[in-house]
Amino acid sequence: MRRIAKALFLIIFLLLNFYVNPSFGQAKKKKIQTTKRESARRAMHSRDSLLRTLNKSDTSVNSLIQRIQQYTTSFNQINNNLSDGLDTIEVGQKLPAVIKRLNKLDSLAKTHKSSTLRYLFVLRDNLDKYQDELEGWQSDMGDINTTLIQNENDLIKFSKDSTLKTVPSDSLLKVTYFNQLRAIRILWHKTDAANRKSLLRVNLLQDKIALAYTKILDETDQIDSKIKRFALKAVDGDSSYIWDDDPQYDDFQTAINSTLKLNRILFNYFIKNGTVTHFIGLLFFILFLSWVLYNRTKVSKTNEQPETIFNEAAYIHQKPLLSSLLVATAILPYFYSHPPVVFIETFFLVSIIVTLIIIKKDVSKSTYNFLVLLFVLTVVYCVSNLFIQISNIDRWAVFLLSVASITIGIIFHKKLKNTPDANLPYSSLALKLFIGMQSISLLLNISGRFSIAKIAGITAVFNLWLLVILYLVVQIIIQVLFLQFQIKRDSNSFINWLDYRLVKKKLTNALVFGASLVWLFFLLQNLNVDDWAVDSASDLLGESRSIGGASFTYGGFVIFILVIWLSSIVSNIISYFYDVSAQRVTDLSIQKRKNRTSALIIRMTVFSLGFLLAVAASGFPLDKLTIIISAFGVGIGFGLQNIVNNLVSGLILAFEKPINIGDVIEVDGHTGTMKEIGIRSSKVLTGNGSEVIIPNGDLISHQVVNWTLSNSNRQIELIIVTAYGVEIEKVKDIIKNLLSNRDDIMTSPAPAVFLNNISESAVEFKVQFWEADISTTGTLKSKVLAEIYDALGKEGIKMPSGQKDIYIHFPDGVPLVNPGKATIEQTKKE
Repeated sequence: MRRIAKALFLIIFLLLNFYVNPSFGQAKKKKIQTTKRESARRAMHSRDSLLRTLNKSDTSVNSLIQRIQQYTTSFNQINNNLSDGLDTIEVGQKLPAVIKRLNKLDSLAKTHKSSTLRYLFVLRDNLDKYQDELEGWQSDMGDINTTLIQNENDLIKFSKDSTLKTVPSDSLLKVTYFNQLRAIRILWHKTDAANRKSLLRVNLLQDKIALAYTKILDETDQIDSKIKRFALKAVDGDSSYIWDDDPQYDDFQTAINSTLKLNRILFNYFIKNGTVTHFIGLLFFILFLSWVLYNRTKVSKTNEQPETIFNEAAYIHQKPLLSSLLVATAILPYFYSHPPVVFIETFFLVSIIVTLIIIKKDVSKSTYNFLVLLFVLTVVYCVSNLFIQISNIDRWAVFLLSVASITIGIIFHKKLKNTPDANLPYSSLALKLFIGMQSISLLLNISGRFSIAKIAGITAVFNLWLLVILYLVVQIIIQVLFLQFQIKRDSNSFINWLDYRLVKKKLTNALVFGASLVWLFFLLQNLNVDDWAVDSASDLLGESRSIGGASFTYGGFVIFILVIWLSSIVSNIISYFYDVSAQRVTDLSIQKRKNRTSALIIRMTVFSLGFLLAVAASGFPLDKLTIIISAFGVGIGFGLQNIVNNLVSGLILAFEKPINIGDVIEVDGHTGTMKEIGIRSSKVLTGNGSEVIIPNGDLISHQVVNWTLSNSNRQIELIIVTAYGVEIEKVKDIIKNLLSNRDDIMTSPAPAVFLNNISESAVEFKVQFWEADISTTGTLKSKVLAEIYDALGKEGIKMPSGQKDIYIHFPDGVPLVNPGKATIEQTKKE
């Protein structure tokens, strides 16, 4: 009975709604077209509202079904992700091998062999490599674990959802609801079991990785402690004097066998596991070689005298393959992470061999002979550097190497003084450092400090060679760039916008700076203090300090300076291209001059953004920065009035643009072309070639005459003076005919000739005409004056003469006497 009453109530409600609302039928026609999904959603909400009206205690069945559908979609997505498999297979397969190798390294670190510095560094390099690999695995497993935990939270949310416990009152809906609820619970159990299983597997794998990572840290600390003890022992003396053979270092054959075995294993392992980096290095070599060959071919085809150009690029012209190989072998070792010493020395020896071939014809015979002898010594040093055990034979070998190095160094230095220009730059200074370090190595070896002696000798040889190699690398890159600029191309080509001399200067400075950093890094690496230097620098830069309640770090300060420096470079590059683009423009139109002036706004914007980015990157709190700026505000207001005035004036010039780059202006007695509008001052290029630097404040506060603000037209006024008595109209017609129908004189306004003045000896005319381009004023004025002079001369129009006639009147009856004759006669009488 209750259900029948509800149905009747529903029918009455619908009928009343139909008749009471007379616009129901019209609204149907005006109904906005909607999508099927939106229509279904609105219908569902309407039914839910009606059901809630009929039974306030009954929860919306559709809402429950919709919630079940959302859970179903979420669980299916989780199952799909789990069925695709987690990215743990590779880690699970590699981890046992890593753990096995760590155990092996642990046992090796505890043997007596680990008493040598080279052996300790080999072990630590391997540990560093495995540490980087485990850190990557930890990060990957952490991401996977986070996803699985989020899945578990979603599954728990379903089990605690109390709204799903509501039972619909309608029997038909109840059956449908319970069927879907039963299906979602089955899916939930399946998903929850799979997710828990995956979470357990990942957690177990994370535990294994964490144990291996902890083991690496422990072993690294153990080896670092041994290195510190070894350093102290090496300073005090790790053996007796060189002539006192130590019995514990007599087994030279064992040292060779263990060295060969270990380095062979390391080399093979590194070659197999560095495939990606090998491919990148090979690609780099191919690209650089292609660039070299392309430029050589283009220069040969597009230039009439390519040999003249190739004389300036001898290395890449004569030996393009070897030049590219030298650049690749000198740079590629720094692409690798923790490469073994045998791998680095292989690249190094290849670079040395290529260097000897390339420079054979470019250096003196004495220099080349010295480098060849040095190469022989370097090969022996490379072999000695690979030894992981100390032996008496190795000590004597290093002793003889030091003696030979000092000898050939002194001999070559004497020859170097006689022919300083026939050698590489700074050869004398580098050779002195080489001899000095070899002398230190010799003394240390004699006194029983063999480990430090070997380090000093190897560093001296390797870094001397690296200086030569890096010098050639810089020269080769500059030569390739030179050929790139010598290729003939269209006038609109981007490369034509660049000034080769400026680019060469900037690039050379950058390459020299980079080469210096590489040489310094190689020096620290050869001295085996690179890790110590990095750790010390990190501690120094990362330590927090405070001033006035504001905390900062030296690292943040360095980042701040670096970002400001980079922003200034970007600003200068933008300014350079604006200037270059303006120099390529033949006509100084107003819009183009305004575009050139906009460079100041762009530069200031880039610099301001760079400043804000530098503050954010350095970690300095912005609220503290505001306080500091406020504190300096008073000082800026009083002490820096002129500077602030010029800065603000520069902004006004940039935005208001009363003066643009290229305008011809006159200010404070200086007339010239505006060359640059800077942040504080501007530059005006005068007609005599001088550059006048004018503060921006003067350009705002003083009276400035801008001849080209609206256009580049200018009126020229000439004064023509003729002799007295000429026909005035005839002269005017001659001058007007001369000025009309000329391409260099504007027709609107038309040229005009006026009678300016009449004196007792001359008639003066004023000539006025307009030129389109103010830059040709001097040339046009001179040409017109010359043509007017010739035209008036052909028509018989005389110019006023500067000669004057003097008339002398003598009294009547006085005879005329020749003054010259009278003087002569008087002289004879005397």
